[in-house]
Amino acid sequence: MKRILFATTNKGKLDEAKAIMGGKGVEVLSLADVAVDVDIVEDGETFEENAVKKAVGYAGASGMPALCDDSGIEIDYLDKRPGVLSARFLGADTPYSYKNQEIIRMLENAPDDRRTARFVSVIAFCGGDGNVLTARGVIEGEIAKEIRGANGFGYDPIFFLKDRGVCMAELPPEEKNAISHRGRALRAMYELLINKGII
Repeated sequence: MKRILFATTNKGKLDEAKAIMGGKGVEVLSLADVAVDVDIVEDGETFEENAVKKAVGYAGASGMPALCDDSGIEIDYLDKRPGVLSARFLGADTPYSYKNQEIIRMLENAPDDRRTARFVSVIAFCGGDGNVLTARGVIEGEIAKEIRGANGFGYDPIFFLKDRGVCMAELPPEEKNAISHRGRALRAMYELLINKGII
C-alpha cells in the first residue's frame, strides 16, 4: 500500500481524495496524520504553479510523496476572476456564504448568456525525487441567481449545472465526485501514477 500525503486542511477536499484514490493501492494521509506544519505562499499566477509549489514543499517537509491541489472558479463576466485567488477572494477568512452572495450581487445585471463559469482543479504530485506530475480537471457551468443546496463546500451552492438543472451543492457526494473538477483531476492523476509505475 503506497502512502501519499494529500496536503490540505480542507476536509471536503480530503474526503473527495480518499473517496477516489483511497483503498486502491493508496493510503491517503492528511496533514494532521503526519503532523506537518508548513506555510507555503501561493503566489503563482496559474493553478499549475501553485499546485506544484505546494507539492514540492510538502514532499520536502514530510519526507513522503505528496499530492496538492490548487483549484478555483473562473467567472467569465468577471474576466475569469476570482481564478487562482478563489480562496482569498474578498479575504481569506471571509465565509463562503458571504462570498457567494457577493458574487450573485456582482452578476445581478449580467445577461443569462454571460453567466458562464467553470471550476478548475490542478493536482500536482511530487515523489520527493524532484519528479513532478500534474493533472487538470475542469467542469463547465453557470453562476446561479440564488444559493442552492447544502452539500459540498466553497462555491458549490452557486455553481449551476445546466444539463442537470441543479447546483453542485444539491448533488449527493458520490455524484459530485463523479463529475467534479477535482474528481476528474484526481482520477487523471491516479491513472498517471499507475502508468508511471509509482503505485
